Amino acid sequence: MRVFKFGGASVKDAAGVKNLAQIVSRYKEQIIVVVSAMGKTTNAMEAIVEAYMTRDLARLNACVDEVKIYHKQIVAELFGENLQRVDGLWEQLDAKLKSEPSLNYDFEYDQLVPFGELVSTSIVSAYLNKIELQNEWLDIRKYIRTDDVFRSANVVWDLTGQLLGSKIAANKNRLFVTQGFIGSTETNLTTTLGREGSDFTGAIIAHVLDAKSLEIWKDVPGVLNADPRWYPKAKKIDELSYWEAIELTYYGAQVIHPKTLKPLQNKQIPLLVNSFIEPEKKGTVIQSSEQNIDLQPIFVLKRNQVLISMSPKDFSFIIEESLSDIFQVFSKHRVKLNMMQTSALNFSVCVDASKRIASAIEELQKQFDVRYNEYMELVTIRHYNQTAIDEIIDGKEVVDSQVSRKTARYVLKASDWQFK
Repeated sequence: MRVFKFGGASVKDAAGVKNLAQIVSRYKEQIIVVVSAMGKTTNAMEAIVEAYMTRDLARLNACVDEVKIYHKQIVAELFGENLQRVDGLWEQLDAKLKSEPSLNYDFEYDQLVPFGELVSTSIVSAYLNKIELQNEWLDIRKYIRTDDVFRSANVVWDLTGQLLGSKIAANKNRLFVTQGFIGSTETNLTTTLGREGSDFTGAIIAHVLDAKSLEIWKDVPGVLNADPRWYPKAKKIDELSYWEAIELTYYGAQVIHPKTLKPLQNKQIPLLVNSFIEPEKKGTVIQSSEQNIDLQPIFVLKRNQVLISMSPKDFSFIIEESLSDIFQVFSKHRVKLNMMQTSALNFSVCVDASKRIASAIEELQKQFDVRYNEYMELVTIRHYNQTAIDEIIDGKEVVDSQVSRKTARYVLKASDWQFK
C-alpha cells in the first residue's frame, strides 16, 4: 500500500488531471490517491464564505459562478459532458448558501470550503475510470473522525484507524481516490484539519494503514534549501531526517505541512517529495537517518509578520507567572508564535499577521505595556555560515535576531528581496 498526495497545482486544469493519471498508471500496487482542491479553489471558496457570512449576495453569486465555471471548463475538456456527482455537489452547495448562516464563522467555513476537495476528487476519480484505471471514490469524512474544533480539528485516531482499516481490508480495489484536508465529527459535521492540511491527511491514512510510503507530488523537484520564488539559487536536498524536516516545518517551511511528519515517524514510514512535472526523477526522501552535520544552509522566509513586545507596567521582572499569562492569551486567540525572545523586562514574539492579533493585543494591554511593529519578515537560516547570513541581511534593516548553534533567525523590515 502506497499513499499519493497531489496538491492543487497538480490538478489546476485538464492537463494536470491527465498527468496525474499517467503518474498513477506507472504503479501496480494498491494506492490511495489524496487530492486537494483544484488550483486556487480553496481561496475562492474562502471568498464564498466571506460573502455568505456578510450576506453580500451580489458578491456571493459572482464568487459561486466563478468557481462553477472554472470546474465546468475542466469537466468539459475531460469528458465533453457534465458529471452527475459534480452537479449533485453544486446543488448541495446552492442549498447551503440559501440558508441563513449561524454566528459561528469557523463552523460555516468547514461546511463550505470542503466542496473544493469533494468536486476535485469527483473529477479525478471519474477521469481515471474513463481511461480504465478503475478506482473507488471515498468520502474521507466517513473515515477520518475528529473532534469539533472547526478549522483545526484534532483526529480521533483509534476510531479513524478502525473505520478506514475495515473499509480497505474488505475492499479488493487496487486504486482509491479521496480528499485531503477534511474529516468529520462523530455526529457527521464536516471539519477541516487546518489550511494546507492535505499532506496531513496523507500521513493519517499512511499511519493507520501501515503504508509503505507517503509520496507528495509537487511542482518542485523535491525539498529545496529555499523557496525559489524569492531565492533563485535554491538547490534540491536529496535526503533529510525526520528530525531535520520537523525543525524546518516548525520554522515555517512550506513544502511540508507541520503536522505531517509525526504520524509517519511514529511508524517509520518514509515521506517522498517528488515532482509531478518530472516524475521520473528522484526527489527527496525523509526518513530515519543520522542527523547530517554537512547540510547546506537552508533558508525559510515568513512574510507578513508582526513583532509584539510586552513589558510589565510596574517594571517587575518577566517571570514564569507573566509568561504563563501571555501564553494563555495567545492560545485563547489562536495566535501561533513563530519566534520568542525574553529578557528581564521584556518578552517579544513574532507572529503571523491575522485578524486575531488585535483582540490578543487588547487583552494583553490590560496587564502589560505592549508595542508592536507590522510589516515584518522573519528569516530562518538552518546550518548557517557567515556567507549565508551576509547574503540574507546585507542592505536590510534588522529589527531583532536570535542565534543558536545551528539556527540563525532575523526579524527584518519588509523589503523586495535581491541577491548578489
